[in-house]
Amino acid sequence: MPKYRFLSDEELKHFEGEFKQFLIVNHVYKEEWQKINESDSKKALDLVGLFSDQVLQRVYEKITYLEKRTKDACFLFKFGDEVLELLIIQTQNSEIDLSQIESIHSNLKSRFNQLEFYKSSKKHTNTREYEIHLTFEQGAELSSKEFWDLIQQIVQ
Repeated sequence: MPKYRFLSDEELKHFEGEFKQFLIVNHVYKEEWQKINESDSKKALDLVGLFSDQVLQRVYEKITYLEKRTKDACFLFKFGDEVLELLIIQTQNSEIDLSQIESIHSNLKSRFNQLEFYKSSKKHTNTREYEIHLTFEQGAELSSKEFWDLIQQIVQ
């Protein structure tokens, strides 16, 4: 089983060249890969899992900002080397929808006094990259430094 997850078939197609290089580095050549794929599905899955982990590790190393939006809250994550910082915009008003980036911006302008802001931080309990993975698994998406900086100015 991979540390993170198996890449999807579509993702594997995108990394086809890198996967071929990965197999060669691991002394698995075209004919041998075809044989393994046909006769030893566990070994084939192990190799795909190992490759998936390597790809995702490199991707996660480049990520700093994630966000997760729901109707009543927006969670912004900043993954530092040692510490995870969290900014939250929340509302109790059921008429306010924070699930879309456009609605967040418009509500910041027009209903600022109906929004609550929170800030928190904690040391990573797993590796930084594994925490990024878990946050993606919980529905987070990529975010930007600009959005983080904007909300951080408001929260402070």
